[in-house]
Amino acid sequence: MSDSLVIIPTYNEKENIEKMIRKVLSLEPAFHLLLVDDGSPDGTGTIIKSLQKEFPNQLFLIERSGKLGLGTAYITGFKWALDHHYHFIFEMDADFSHNPDDLIKLRNSCANGADLAIGSRYKSGINVVNWPMSRVLLSFYASKYVQFITGMPINDATAGFKCYRRAVLQSIDFNKIKFVGYAFQIEMKFTTWKKGFQIIEVPIIFTDRSEGTSKMSKGIVKEAILGVIQMKLRSYFQKS
Repeated sequence: MSDSLVIIPTYNEKENIEKMIRKVLSLEPAFHLLLVDDGSPDGTGTIIKSLQKEFPNQLFLIERSGKLGLGTAYITGFKWALDHHYHFIFEMDADFSHNPDDLIKLRNSCANGADLAIGSRYKSGINVVNWPMSRVLLSFYASKYVQFITGMPINDATAGFKCYRRAVLQSIDFNKIKFVGYAFQIEMKFTTWKKGFQIIEVPIIFTDRSEGTSKMSKGIVKEAILGVIQMKLRSYFQKS
């Protein structure tokens, strides 16, 4: 039995998913893996189910109908992780933009005292590979914007590569998490910080996907920009 669960939301990731599963499940110490698939029409779910026969006690799948949003996928995974008594609970992408080897660094940070360890692209400079400069600047200054509005001392506020200790997720009322797109990542960090948990940024190198299609859109950017202001204003009227 592993104490560590990696949660990966999937939608049309057939090019990446088998390689990702095999890589994560080969790591030491052992990790378990939960995929939350939103009805991928490309057969991603079918690939996962075929691999469950090979990894029956390590690989798990929740299938949902249609694209219900990144945030709801993670919350579904968080609830499953808590119900199954995992101690370290991870978020990561399916496309290898997050290096699975870095899961070990994030786990070690939480095992040594952090409540939330963030795989940070901007902790030590700008560590992004294969992004156009326009997107690098958008992401970097988005994090600076979040720092300015919220006061959080986090360099990579939009990062989606993280490890939570169980106690953090147990303390959060998921019904109060409002955002479902990339602003969800900001809101979860903000909620964790407001509750006084210890947050550590672990430098990583982020490499843009080489296979499959990016899920970024103008709507996602708009939600993040406007959502940060709404989130900050709501915090004045909410108890932590």
